[in-house]
Amino acid sequence: MPADIALHFDRVHTRGAHKDLRLRIGSHQHSCDSYYLALDDSATAPGGLGARLARLLEQWSAQIIGLKDVGGTAYLPYDFSDQCTAWLRVTSTDGQTAQVQAGWSLIEAWRIAPSNYLATAAEVADFDPIASARIECTLTELAAHINANRATLAATGP
Repeated sequence: MPADIALHFDRVHTRGAHKDLRLRIGSHQHSCDSYYLALDDSATAPGGLGARLARLLEQWSAQIIGLKDVGGTAYLPYDFSDQCTAWLRVTSTDGQTAQVQAGWSLIEAWRIAPSNYLATAAEVADFDPIASARIECTLTELAAHINANRATLAATGP
């Protein structure tokens, strides 16, 4: 992985279902499920869980690139549950550096197609941060790190 950024999203089990994904940010770890990724039947959902996770991180990367030079805030989902979703909030005031914070929203996962979540990301208005789940880095390092993480997930296969 390029850059030493304390952010990683990975598969801990290749069978799918429950507690098979893990997000690590700083010293915080969060286990989550691939269930809603597997249910995604939209036209933008590729086949196989590895490819679907790669598609999710491809969208993350596009949002990060969109913050370069202009700044702003992007929301990147990583946990899709029946009654809520977990997101990374990436904030850049200068278009160069970023604060990345994990947290929750009451937006239900059944309302989101993980392979095309951008419209829903714009609706996150109730972000509730997890205090211990925060890092700072540059947007360039973050984008490179996400792209490397994406390639690793794609290689995990179905």
